[in-house]
Amino acid sequence: MNNYNFDWGLVWGSLPDLLGGLATTIQLAVLTIVLSMILAIPLALARMAKIEIVRWVAQGYIEIFRCTPMLVQLFWIFYALPALTGITIPGYWSALIALTANLTAFMAEAYRSGFQSVPVEQVEAAQMLRLSRVQQLRYIIVPQALRQQTPVILSLNISMFKDTALVSTIAVADLMFRSNVIATQSYKALEVFTTAAIIYFVIAFPVSLITSHLERRSLQPPKPKPFKSGTASPSNPIVPEGVR
Repeated sequence: MNNYNFDWGLVWGSLPDLLGGLATTIQLAVLTIVLSMILAIPLALARMAKIEIVRWVAQGYIEIFRCTPMLVQLFWIFYALPALTGITIPGYWSALIALTANLTAFMAEAYRSGFQSVPVEQVEAAQMLRLSRVQQLRYIIVPQALRQQTPVILSLNISMFKDTALVSTIAVADLMFRSNVIATQSYKALEVFTTAAIIYFVIAFPVSLITSHLERRSLQPPKPKPFKSGTASPSNPIVPEGVR
């Protein structure tokens, strides 16, 4: 390999610095996921609203963030937004805003698909029980939508976790930024970036396995539960005492 001299000792010596960057990456990822899962609910509801202007605004937001590169969104918030508002936004907060705005758009579409899959009969039953719209969302619609869309949501979160590497372009000291600094100073890009790739993989791969497992389970038809003695069945109905 062109007489390349490997120096994995450099990686061990730089591991504390890399792990410090990983902590920033995980912190950004967790905050982004939590905020996006919350903000995506009203956005998905707005996307399904009967009022056209509300629906158009929500759809416009979703399409803008789904159809433009994440890197462009990140640069726009970090460089262009301060030019419009006159307010300087630090790199970390710019990254959090960009990642959250992007993931919320994708998450809202996943929610919308889940909301629309809830049987109409259940919603009508909730209305007959005089549950408010908030109660319908809390107890019936949102729980079912989340269960059904869990594989999609996990896939989106994996993609977002990998996209956090882009925040290094605005000098956020995440795993990728610190890897780049170490590689530039040591001229050992192969060892450093290989280690960074392994770290990303070790975190993302287990979630990917869970996602695949949930997808396979969702494709399998539910197994019928066997009737137990003393339970009602077409061949063994339970008749109340007073009717016998």
